[in-house]
Amino acid sequence: MTAGPDDTGERGLTAGLSGPVRAWIAIASALSVTIAVWIMFGLGHALGLYVPLETEYLYCLIGLLLPLVFLINTVSGQRRSGAVPFYDGLLAAAAFGIPITFAVVSDAMLNEGWEYTAPPYAKVLSYVMWALVLEALRRSAGMTIFVICAVISLYPFYADWAPGLLRAQSTAFDITAGYHIFGSESILGVPMNAFATLVIGFLIFGVALQYTGGGAFFLNLAFALLGTHRGGPGKVAIFSSGLMGSMSGSVITNVLTTGVMSIPAMKRVGFKPAYAGGVEACASTGGVLMPPVMGATAFVMATFIEMPYSEIVLAAAIPSLLYYAGLFLQIDAYAARHGIKGLPAEELPSVRTVMKEGWYFIAVFALLVFMLLYLQREAQAPFYASLLLIVINQISPRHRWDRAKLIRFVQAVGTMLAELAALLAGVGLIIGALTLSGKVGSIAYELVAFAGDNIFLLLVTGAVTSFILGMGMTVTAAYIFLAVTLAPALTTSGLDLMAVHLFMLYWGMVSFITPPVSLGAFAAASIARSDPMKTGLQAMRLGSIIYFLPFFFVLNPALIGRGPAEEVLMVVLSAFAGIVLIAGGLQGYLLGFGVISGGRLVSLACRILLILSGIALALPGNATLGLSHSALLGGGAVLFGLALALAWIARSPRTA
Repeated sequence: MTAGPDDTGERGLTAGLSGPVRAWIAIASALSVTIAVWIMFGLGHALGLYVPLETEYLYCLIGLLLPLVFLINTVSGQRRSGAVPFYDGLLAAAAFGIPITFAVVSDAMLNEGWEYTAPPYAKVLSYVMWALVLEALRRSAGMTIFVICAVISLYPFYADWAPGLLRAQSTAFDITAGYHIFGSESILGVPMNAFATLVIGFLIFGVALQYTGGGAFFLNLAFALLGTHRGGPGKVAIFSSGLMGSMSGSVITNVLTTGVMSIPAMKRVGFKPAYAGGVEACASTGGVLMPPVMGATAFVMATFIEMPYSEIVLAAAIPSLLYYAGLFLQIDAYAARHGIKGLPAEELPSVRTVMKEGWYFIAVFALLVFMLLYLQREAQAPFYASLLLIVINQISPRHRWDRAKLIRFVQAVGTMLAELAALLAGVGLIIGALTLSGKVGSIAYELVAFAGDNIFLLLVTGAVTSFILGMGMTVTAAYIFLAVTLAPALTTSGLDLMAVHLFMLYWGMVSFITPPVSLGAFAAASIARSDPMKTGLQAMRLGSIIYFLPFFFVLNPALIGRGPAEEVLMVVLSAFAGIVLIAGGLQGYLLGFGVISGGRLVSLACRILLILSGIALALPGNATLGLSHSALLGGGAVLFGLALALAWIARSPRTA
C-alpha cells in the first residue's frame, strides 16, 4: 500500500476558469509574493530603492488578492467553473482599483488623518470598500461569519441603542467607515498585518509541499514505520495527519488529504467505520495545533501578543505532544482490546525506499525548524524552505514540474492567499468596531465583574464562548474576537498571557470534533461512509484529552514550558502518566495490565477511577487550585491503587 503523488492536475482550483482569468490569477499571485519578499527581506533598504509605507504595502496586497475572490467564487460562494459574469468582473475591478488608489494617496491619508476627516470622494470609496470586503468575506468564509462581522462592523453606528454593557456612544456612519478603511485597527489591523508579515510565506510553503508530493511522502513514511504494528493504520493516521496538519493548518484539507488512504486501511484491518473516521478527524484537528506551522491563527497570535513566533512554537509543543500521546494510547488500547492487527509487511513500502525517494522533505523540514527556533527568522524561514524544496524537486525526476504545473502551483498560491486575505480583512472589522467604540477595555472589566474575580468561572465562560464561536466562525475569527474581548479579562486575573491565548486557540478547535457541528468528523465520515453523528461522537471520545489540556496549562504554565526546568519536567511527566490512565479508562484497556474485565458495574467503576486518577495526576498543582503537586500526585496514586486493586480482583483467568 503506497500513496501516489498528490493530485495537482487539471482538477486544480482554477481548472474551470477561462484563460485570461487564470492568467490574471497567476499574475496577481506572483506580484503579491514579489511584494511580500521585497518587504520581508528588506530589499528596498538593501538595494537603495523604494521602500513603501506599511499602508501602501497592505493596500497593494488587498488590491491584488481581493479581486481574485470575485473571480474564483460565485455569488453563492461555490467554486466557479465557467465564465465570469459582468457584475463579478465589475466587483473585481472595483476591489482592485479602490485599494490601489488608496495605496497611491497613502501619504495624504496619513498626513491629513483620513480615518476621521476624509475628503468626500474618499468617503464614497470607503463605503464601497467596506461593502466589498464583507462580500468577499461572505463568498470565501460563508454566511454565518459574514452576518457576525457585518453586524459588529456597524456597531459603532448603533452603539447608543445597544443593550446593557454593550451600550456606548454612537459614531457617525462616515467616521465609522473611515476608521474601518483608513485606520490601522480595522482591515489594516492585527489580522492583516500578521497575514502580510508572517502568514504569506507559510502558505506558500504549504502549497509547495502539496505540489511536490509532500503529502504522499509523509503518508508512505507513516505506513513504513507503523503500518505493521497493532492497529497500524490508526497510528499511521496520527503520524501522517499530525505532520501534514502542522504544515497545511487546515483540518478539512488534512482529512481529505491523508484520510483517503488511512480511513480505508483502518476499516480493512477491523476498525469500525465511525471509529476510523473519528481517528482521522482527531488526528487532523491536532495537526493544526502541532508546531512548527500551526495554521494562520498562531501567526495572528504572535502579532497580537507581540511575542516571537518561535516562543509560541515552543509553548505549543508540549500540550500538542500530550494530545497525540493520548490519541495514540487510545488507538493502541482499542486495537489490543479488539484484536486488530497491522497490515501485511509485503504490502507496505520500506523505510529505506521511502526515505530514498523523499529524503529532501525531511531536510527542508529541518531547515524550517532551524530557522524558526535557532535563527528566529520567522518571516524569512518559509521562503527559504519553499525555495529549497522547489529547487530539489526540479532536480529530482519524481515530481519535477513542467511549465503547466508551475503555473498551477502559482495559481494555487494566489487562490489560497486571496481567500485568507478576505477572511482576515473581514474579521479585522470586528477589532475596528470594538476599538472605535471604546468597548475593548470595558467588556473585559464587565466580564471580570460578572465572574466576581472567580478565575474558574471566567475560564469556563471562555471555553464555552470559544466553542460556540468556533461552530459558526473560523478558528482565526473566533480567536480574534476573544483576544479582543475575553483575553484581557483573563490576563487581568493573573493568568499567563501565552497560556490564555493558547487556551482560546484550543477551545476554538474543539468544535471540529464535537457534535452537533464537528466539521472534521463529518468530512471524515464522508470518506468512511459512516453516520456523521456517530463519527462525531467517536471523535469527541477519542479527542477528549483536548477538553482537559487547556485547563491544565492555563492554570499552570509549566505545562507549556514556562517556569523552572525542574517544575516543567515534573508537570510534564505527571501529565503524561495521567493521560496514560485517562486513555486506559476511556478504552477499558490499561497499558501493562490488559483488558479491564469483570461485570459491567465493576468495569465501569474501574474505568471511572482510572479517569479520575489520570485527571488528578495530569492536573498541575498551584496556588490557584489550592492544591500542591504532591497532594494531587498522592490523590491520583490512591485512586489508581483502588482502580488497579478492583480490576485485579475482578479479573478472571480467561482474561488474564
